[in-house]
Amino acid sequence: MRASAPESTVDDPLDDFERRSITLDSVMRPVYVAGRGPAVIVMAEMPGISPHVARFARWVRDAGFTVYMPSLFGRDGAYPQAEAGLALMKRACVSAEFRAFAANESSPVTQWLRALARLAHQECGGPGVGAIGMCFTGNFALSMMLEPAVLAPVLCQPSLPLETPGAIQIAPGEAAAVKERLEREDLTVLAYRFEGDRYCTAQRFAAYAEALGPRFLPKVLPASAANPKPPPFFERVVGGAHSVVTAHLIDAAGEPTIAARDEILAFFARRLHPD
Repeated sequence: MRASAPESTVDDPLDDFERRSITLDSVMRPVYVAGRGPAVIVMAEMPGISPHVARFARWVRDAGFTVYMPSLFGRDGAYPQAEAGLALMKRACVSAEFRAFAANESSPVTQWLRALARLAHQECGGPGVGAIGMCFTGNFALSMMLEPAVLAPVLCQPSLPLETPGAIQIAPGEAAAVKERLEREDLTVLAYRFEGDRYCTAQRFAAYAEALGPRFLPKVLPASAANPKPPPFFERVVGGAHSVVTAHLIDAAGEPTIAARDEILAFFARRLHPD
C-alpha cells in the first residue's frame, strides 16, 4: 500500500506500477498499470503524472480495480514545480492533440483514449470501464462515453476550452450521442469543482447541465476545503482551489475532499462491481 501523502518536493518513482508501451491507432504511449479487477482509466491533470495523481491512482487500485494511467504529457512521477509546469502547459496549449482553446469539439487524443478503454475492458473483463479526467483532461472522460465499454465517467475540474469559461470541449453531435446513451442505459456523469475556480467555472458546469440534462451530477466544494499549501505549480500558476482529489485534497477524516474521493470510489464500485 502506497497511498499515503506524497513527501514534499520528492518525485514518485512509480515503481509499484507496470510501465507498458501500448500502441493503439498507430500511436504508442506509456501506460502505468497496477491492480486487479475491472479497469479504471486515470488521466492526469497538468503538468502530468505527479505524486498526487499517483496517490489517487493507488486509492483506485486499492479499492479493487485495475488502474490504467496513460502518460499524456510531462515527466512521469515529477513533483509539480512552477516554472517547469508552466512551460509544459504552454506547449500543451498549442498542441493539436488537445486543442486547448477549441470549444464545441473534442480533443483528438480522446480517440486514442477510447481505444485504450476497449483494450482495458478486453484485458480485465467485468461489466465495463471507469474513467476519470482532471483539469486539462477533465472532459476526456465524457468524450470517452462514445466507447460502449465506458460505464462510469468522472469529470474533475474540467478546464477546457481555456479562454471560453462557459463552453465545453465536445462536439454538439457527440454530446447529443452521449446524452442519449446516458438515458438509454440509465448512466450518470459525476463532476467536481471548487467554488470560485477560475478554470472550471460555474458557467462551465451550467453548460454541461444544459447539454446532458439531469444525468449530469455536479458537486461543488467550498474553496475553504482546499489544501492551502499545494505544490508550487498549483500555488503559483493555478493560483486557487482547483484540484479536488489530488493537489488540493486534504487527506484527513471529515474533509470534503476525502468525501469526494470516497464518493468517486463508490461510484466506480456501483458501476463496475455490481455484485
